[in-house]
Amino acid sequence: MPARTLTDAELMQYGAEGFLVVPNLFTAGEVDDFVQYEAGQPAEARGRLDNHKMDPQWKMVATHPNIVGIVRQILGANPMILQTMYLEKWPEEEARGTALHQDTHYLPNEPNTLMACWLAMSDTDEENGGLCVLPGSHLKNLYTTHKASSQKDHQVWESEHLMRDRSGKEWTQVFYSFEIDGVDRPQMKFLAVPKGAGVFFSGMTIHGSYANTSRDRVRRAFATHFVAEGTWVFRADVQKVVPAG
Repeated sequence: MPARTLTDAELMQYGAEGFLVVPNLFTAGEVDDFVQYEAGQPAEARGRLDNHKMDPQWKMVATHPNIVGIVRQILGANPMILQTMYLEKWPEEEARGTALHQDTHYLPNEPNTLMACWLAMSDTDEENGGLCVLPGSHLKNLYTTHKASSQKDHQVWESEHLMRDRSGKEWTQVFYSFEIDGVDRPQMKFLAVPKGAGVFFSGMTIHGSYANTSRDRVRRAFATHFVAEGTWVFRADVQKVVPAG
């Protein structure tokens, strides 16, 4: 079966809103195989951002033709994988979300070609901590932020990263759990994304998630971040991007 591609109308919608939900990127069997595989892996391995470089199962998800073909269409260039994350949010008190942010806050790059595919590996919606977005927010510049403070809703953290520019100059920069100034939950569009569907969005699109308040529904997702070939990523820990295929 040919890889999934976007229609002209879908590309226009992505350009206008900064995100697009695409159904049936993965079959139920493909999703189940990965979830079952990951359940048998050590939990600490999920803290890495480069598992796609060393784990064939992670690489298979990140380089799936249905994802890579669409990313190539959107970027208009060869896509490079910057980082990957497998995100499980269980219906427990500590299963908090990620505060509202733009990915470019975390992953500064030049020129800014950053985008992501958020693949639902379970049925996801507002109740179980699914993704929410602010349509059209990618059309503005980077918003100002503050450190997230509501530990009931969101993870709160701070860390320092080594940065490096094209000339080799290095410095350190403090990153924290960014939260957008002046944007809150009532303004967001909560997405119902079924298992096997994906959300493609720009690195400038405001998005995030909240706690899983369901009784028994795990929210699972696999996020892959891409940049166009030739883009410079300033964070040294994710600087060695690899071709998506």
